[in-house]
Amino acid sequence: MSRSFLNADIPELVSRLRTDEKIALLGAPNWWNTYPIPRLSIPSIRMSDGPNGVRGSSHFASTPAQCLPCATSLASTFDVDLVREVGEFLAAETKIKSSVILLAPTCNIQRSPLGGRAFESFSEDPHLSGMMTAAYVNGLQSQGVSATIKHFVANDQEHERTAANSVMSDRALREVYLYPFMTAQRLADPWAFMTSYGRINGVHCSENPDLLKDILRDEWKFTGIVMSDWYGTYGVDQPINAGLDLEMPGPTRWRSPTLVNHVLSSHKLLPSTLNERVKNMLSFIQHQARLNPEVVYGDGKERTRDSPDMRKFCRNLAGQGIVLLKNSNAILPLNKNRVRKLGIIGPGAKGNIISGGGSAALKAGYVVTPYYGMQEGASNDFEISYALGCYAHKYLPTLEDYLTTSTGERGWLAAFYGHKEGGELTLPVAEFVLNDTRIKLNDFLPAGLSEQWTLKMTGKLTVDQSGDFELGLTVAGRAKLWIDGELTIDNWTKQIPGDFFYGQGTREEKATVQLVAGKSVDVVVEYTNSYPPLDKDDEGDSKPEAQPALMRGLRLGGCNKIDPDVTIADAVKLAQDSDVVVFIAGLGPEWESEGSDRPSLDLPGKQAEVISKLASVNPNTVVCIQAGSAVAMPWKDEVAGIVQAWYLGNEVGNAIADVLYGKVNPCGRLPLTFPKRIEDIAAYPNLRSENGQIHYREDVMVGYKHFLQHKIAPLFCFGHGLSYTEFELVDCQVTQIGTDVEVSLRVKNVGDIAGSQIIQIYMSYPDKGITHPPLQLKAFCKIHDIAAEDAATAKLKLDKWAFSYWDERHDQWKVEAGRYSLHVGFSCENIVYEESVELEKAFTWKGL
Repeated sequence: MSRSFLNADIPELVSRLRTDEKIALLGAPNWWNTYPIPRLSIPSIRMSDGPNGVRGSSHFASTPAQCLPCATSLASTFDVDLVREVGEFLAAETKIKSSVILLAPTCNIQRSPLGGRAFESFSEDPHLSGMMTAAYVNGLQSQGVSATIKHFVANDQEHERTAANSVMSDRALREVYLYPFMTAQRLADPWAFMTSYGRINGVHCSENPDLLKDILRDEWKFTGIVMSDWYGTYGVDQPINAGLDLEMPGPTRWRSPTLVNHVLSSHKLLPSTLNERVKNMLSFIQHQARLNPEVVYGDGKERTRDSPDMRKFCRNLAGQGIVLLKNSNAILPLNKNRVRKLGIIGPGAKGNIISGGGSAALKAGYVVTPYYGMQEGASNDFEISYALGCYAHKYLPTLEDYLTTSTGERGWLAAFYGHKEGGELTLPVAEFVLNDTRIKLNDFLPAGLSEQWTLKMTGKLTVDQSGDFELGLTVAGRAKLWIDGELTIDNWTKQIPGDFFYGQGTREEKATVQLVAGKSVDVVVEYTNSYPPLDKDDEGDSKPEAQPALMRGLRLGGCNKIDPDVTIADAVKLAQDSDVVVFIAGLGPEWESEGSDRPSLDLPGKQAEVISKLASVNPNTVVCIQAGSAVAMPWKDEVAGIVQAWYLGNEVGNAIADVLYGKVNPCGRLPLTFPKRIEDIAAYPNLRSENGQIHYREDVMVGYKHFLQHKIAPLFCFGHGLSYTEFELVDCQVTQIGTDVEVSLRVKNVGDIAGSQIIQIYMSYPDKGITHPPLQLKAFCKIHDIAAEDAATAKLKLDKWAFSYWDERHDQWKVEAGRYSLHVGFSCENIVYEESVELEKAFTWKGL
């Protein structure tokens, strides 16, 4: 394609477009690309999912990618420079996937740890969230890749997410939920925004002019494009009029020539508005094409990067986010002078737990498991033994590691067939070898299929342990499973709805077979995109036909059946015989995923029971938790050590080993409050949609602000985190010119090893008749690698935003005159200095 578009005059180009071409530009031809107009040399540009990696343009046959730590882990670093480097790293990952737009970062507020996508968001605090978001965007866009900051706004839970109306005060909307987006717009100028699925003030965000026009474009001066979340567009004229430039994904459901011409002819949509949206799209496409001509006009192939330096970066990044929550009797770091026998126990020890699920999931190029990382990191210092302890899966584990094709390739064969007129299958239309038993077909189908089609997955399953083996099949569509030619699972004839595939699939249907170690069995799964006939109603009449799901796919899992009592007893015996026990606990991509919220704070399965039993026989028990948010810890006082490891990406095992063995001195701090019980959460009990509404009755008292306001003791407070050394703060000095305030202090390492420390400043406001949170985080900084018995200077700056609140009566930001207290310390509960500043005059403003 000619590159003349790079120098085209956009208004002149808009005038040359036919109406049908304009309409096409506001939609997409597929899941990941914008629409090209070859007649005018307008190219297509590609986008890809983030935020903890770059999957590429196929769920079905993904190109392996680097998986980075989740957003809560990134926020735990409190390190804006490091997070900017993350953005730069992901920009290169995006380009290698022939994309120039990353659908990231997510900066919604972690209102509740039960939110299915909590792990994708940075924090419960709007200032921390905003600073992390801005750093991420600045890094990404410094390399020419567009950020797509999401989900605008209040996508804080998954229950009825496409319908629910978030009911909150204007003040909460501004000070909490819009604040990270505003901060990113002010400090980083994102080139794209993605709208939330739900509603604000009764209007869907994708067609909400108050959000998209009044706030985003007019008040904040945003000049980029606004796109919908996938299938998050719900009308024709309303979203276009409100300012939604791009409906995703394609093929379009709403922006067809017939529908758009209809609203044009009825004057529900004016040609000038259509042209404005088209101008935005063309300007954006041209901007990205100019920055990345080698990608936009390249071969379109997707590739994988890997190098020792990249692995080193990912390993360090993962280690920096780990939070040491408890360390009784200095049980950590483990060393050969105190430990000879080390027992590693838990369902996550040998699991590939690298990320949460849903849009954030990707196929990693490699994974270092905790068990492997700890084995390699031990360097023969310890005698290491392993026990499972218990299972903790929601769905049975995937089986790709146990499958081969008939020709011996790793994985299984996917063959697509069309349907002839009588239902008979055609010859195979296309064949692929896949090394994954999670098959997602939402963004890919081979050419040549009929409207109804069939997919057959075939392979040889070989296990390494004889005995009862449980298999599970869940599906969006219809599927059957055969083992050695015998029908084993029928998820075809009659189905029970479940939460698979964003709530559009079935529950997992299970069956048990006898397998012999080393002896393969033939596995066949037949899938079709049609749906089973619906039951008849009470009068015998057929019910209306079901609408096809927007998602298509299947998932095959399986594992050896265990006797829980025996497995727990084996773990207890290992604990008795070990000097120290490390239990790898947590959740995983099925428990924390887009499409559904967690049912409770509890660790799934018998993990809590096992931890207590291990601690009862070995007080030197350390629990390492892989989860994107808070979990219940009824065993907290029984164990010696607790490590919050989040989801750490490819290098999870090495990073955990580095911290446990002391090769890395932990310096992460909690970006959210860990509650003792669900009833203590600020949002409780308003955690779900009720009659189509989610009530934000906690208002601005989100997270630690609620705990402080009501004097509720948390499990671990916001900002908490331990080190293997000790720090003191001295010589705190405050200089002030109006609302420009600088706090300078010395950070002394009074321990015996080098370490990094995070300084936090919280503010309390004067009493002017307006209720404010007791403390609000307003500044932070990280001081790196302070040597033992050495000190470094920390300087933190505040500006007008630190003193402001949203004045609902006058619809503007306001700073009151009066005395403001600055609380300087290591967490919201560990305050070392309290200083004050006086503002002589009140003032207000609108905008940035």
